[in-house]
Amino acid sequence: MVNTPDNIFGKLKSSRSLPSPPQVLLKLIDACNSYHTSPTELADIVFKDPSISTKVLQLINSSYLGMRDKIDDLEKAVIYLGADTLKNIAVSASVFQVFGSAKGNSSFHMEHFWWHSLMCATLAKKIAREVDYPSVDEAFLSGLLHDIGKLILWVNFNKEYSIAIEDAGGKTELLTAKEKIIGATHYELGAWLVEQWHLNSFMADAIRYHHDRMERIVDALPLVKIIYVANTCCYATEPDDERAKEVAGAVFNLSSEQITKILSHAKDEVSDMAKSLGIPANPPEQANKETISAYKIKEEKLISEVKYFSLLYGTVQNLLTAKNKHDILETLNRGFQILFGIRQFLFFLYETEKKQLKGHAFPENSFDGLANMLVIPCKGHNSQMIQALMKNQPFNSITTSGAQPLSILDEQILRLLGTKGMWYMPMSANQEPVGLIAVGTSEHQSRALTKQKKLLRLFANHAGMCLYLEKLKQAQTHLIQEERLKASATIARKVVHEVNNPLGIIKNYLRILGLKLPEKHPAQDELGIISEEIDRVGQIISYLRDVTKPQVRSFEPIDINLLLTNILNITKNSILQPAKIELHFKPDSNIPKIQSEKNGLKQIIINLIKNAVEAMPRGGNIYVTTKLIGTTDIYTTNIKSSSDMIEVTIQDDGPGISEKIKDRLFEPFISSKKDGHSGLGLSIVHNIVRELHGSIQCHSTPGSGTAFIVTLPTTLPENKKGLED
Repeated sequence: MVNTPDNIFGKLKSSRSLPSPPQVLLKLIDACNSYHTSPTELADIVFKDPSISTKVLQLINSSYLGMRDKIDDLEKAVIYLGADTLKNIAVSASVFQVFGSAKGNSSFHMEHFWWHSLMCATLAKKIAREVDYPSVDEAFLSGLLHDIGKLILWVNFNKEYSIAIEDAGGKTELLTAKEKIIGATHYELGAWLVEQWHLNSFMADAIRYHHDRMERIVDALPLVKIIYVANTCCYATEPDDERAKEVAGAVFNLSSEQITKILSHAKDEVSDMAKSLGIPANPPEQANKETISAYKIKEEKLISEVKYFSLLYGTVQNLLTAKNKHDILETLNRGFQILFGIRQFLFFLYETEKKQLKGHAFPENSFDGLANMLVIPCKGHNSQMIQALMKNQPFNSITTSGAQPLSILDEQILRLLGTKGMWYMPMSANQEPVGLIAVGTSEHQSRALTKQKKLLRLFANHAGMCLYLEKLKQAQTHLIQEERLKASATIARKVVHEVNNPLGIIKNYLRILGLKLPEKHPAQDELGIISEEIDRVGQIISYLRDVTKPQVRSFEPIDINLLLTNILNITKNSILQPAKIELHFKPDSNIPKIQSEKNGLKQIIINLIKNAVEAMPRGGNIYVTTKLIGTTDIYTTNIKSSSDMIEVTIQDDGPGISEKIKDRLFEPFISSKKDGHSGLGLSIVHNIVRELHGSIQCHSTPGSGTAFIVTLPTTLPENKKGLED
C-alpha cells in the first residue's frame, strides 16, 4: 500500500510519541509572565496537563532537589519552584520530554536539531518584538515547534527517515521529496499535529509554510512571515548575512541595522537557553567536539546549578512576601540551611546610627541566647569581621589561615560557632553595609562553600537588599508618623487655650455648686471626682501639644485596686451600661501600694476600657483583674530593677484584632476601628506605660476576644528614685 498523508496521520493518531497539547503551555507562559497571577492559578493551569503536572511533581521530589518531605500538592510545588522554573519545565515537558529519549546517529544529529529549533524560536521572538507582534511567546513556541515533524518522522519511521536523510545529503528540497515518499513532509506533519490541538492560533500555518516560496510568504499573516524569516536567518553565519537581510527586507521591510540587531548575540542566547532547559544542543560547526562522557559531566553540573538557583529563587519569593524584619530573618535562616546544608551560622545586622553590629541567632542554634546579646562596635576595630563588612569582601578563615591572623573577637566568634573554620559573608545594598553572615564550617564544608561562592554571594546580596528595603520602609513610616504627630500637636496648640476657658468655667460652677450643698452631702464626693477628671482633661490637652515628648511624672504611693474601683464606677454608668456591657472586676487583695502616677494610670485604664467597648457595638463582657506576680529582674527603658510586679488585665469577649494590624498595634494612627478613630489611643497608652517603667502586651485571636496585660513595678528603679518628682 502506498503511503499517503492520510495513512500517516491515521497511524500517528494512535501513537503515544506525541507531545502534550501546548494550549496549556501558551496559557501557562502568559500566566507566568503576569505579575498578577497567584500560585493557586498557576497550579490550576498545570493540573490540566498530566504531562506537565507529573514533571513538576517529579522534579520537586527528585533526589537532586533534596527535599526532606515528599510534596504531593501542586500549589506547594509551584510556590517552591517559582514561575520562571515552572515555565521552563512546561516547555521541556511538552516537547523535549516526549522526544528526549530519541537517539540520534550519523544521519540525524539530535544536538543539531535542538540547536536549530531553539535558534528559530529565539530569532522568532526577536523578530516578533521588532515588528510589534502582540504575542511574543506564541512566536517563540512556533519557532520551537516548526521542525517538530522531523522528530515525528524520526521516532515513528526511524529506518525510512534515516535512509531519506542520507540520500538527501543535506539538501532541503531533496529531503522534502524523500519525506513525501514516506508519506508526508515534516512541515505537513508538524502542521497536522498542531491542528489536532485545536489552538486558536495560526501556529499550524506558520509550520506548514516555513519552506514555501518567498513570493507567496509576503502576502501571509504575520506569524507565518515571522517563522519564515526566523528559519531563514537560522542559517546566517554572521550578523550581517546578506541572505538574511534580503529575506527580512522583502518580507517585513526590515532594515539592515534591524536584522543585524536581531542576529547579534543570538548564538549566546541559544546556548544559555539550551542549558537552562537541559537540552543537549550544539551548532553544526561544533559537531563531535564533545564526547558523551564530557556532556554528562556538564549535565550533572547544570542539574546541580539548576537545583540551587531554583532553591534560591524560592527563598527570594518568600523574602518578597515577608512582613517585617523578623519574618525576613526567619526566611533567610530557613533558606540558608536548605541551600548550603549548614546549621552553625548567625546574622549580624549593621546599625548605621550607632555604627555597630548586633547579633541575631535562632532557637535551633545552641548559642542563640548568647549570640542575641552580642553588640560589636565597628569604629576602630581591626577584626576580620569588621574588615569583611566595610570592604564588602568575604573572608574564609581556613584558606587565609596564617596570611591574615584572627583578632581576639574573631577567635571568640569561631569558638561560639564551635567549628574548625568560619566564613564571613557581608550583606550590602546600594554600596552600604547592611550586615554580615558568620558561618561555621568544617574543612569539607569550607571547600563546598568555595565552589558555591557565587551562589553564596547572590544569597547575601538578596538578603542585604531585603533588609535594606525593610529599614527604609520603617524609617519612612517613622518619619510619616512624626510629621502627622507634629501636625496634630500644631492643631492641639491652637485649641488648648479655647478649651481651657470652658473647662475653667465648668470647674468654677462645680465649686459654687459644692458650696451650695451641705459639707457632708453624698454628692460632694462625686463633684470631687468630676473636678479631678476636668483637671486630667486639661493635662491630656496639654500633653497633646507635643505627644512625642515624655511627660514629667509625679510618682506617689497608689492603691491600684481602689483606683480601679473608682474608675470602674465612673465608667460603669457613663460608658458600659449604655453600651449593654457587663463589667467583671476581680482584684488581688495581696497587692501593696505601688509607686506610680495616678493620672497616667487613669488614662491607661480608661483608654483600654473605651477601646474594648468600641470593639463590641452589640454589647458583651469586660473582665478586669489585678495580680501580684512576685519579684522579677526587669529591664524597662534601659533601667534594671529588682521589684515585685503587678499585672492589670483588661479582657473582652469581642471579635478580636486582625493579624494585619496586630504587629503594629501600638504605632500612632493604626486602628482597627472605622471612621472617627484617630488611632492614637493605644499609642498613647503604650507611651504612658513605658514612662511608668512598665510594659504592655496584647493577646488576641480573631473571634475570641482581646486581652491587654499591663505589667508595672511596685517600686521605682533605683536610679530613678528622686528624679521623677
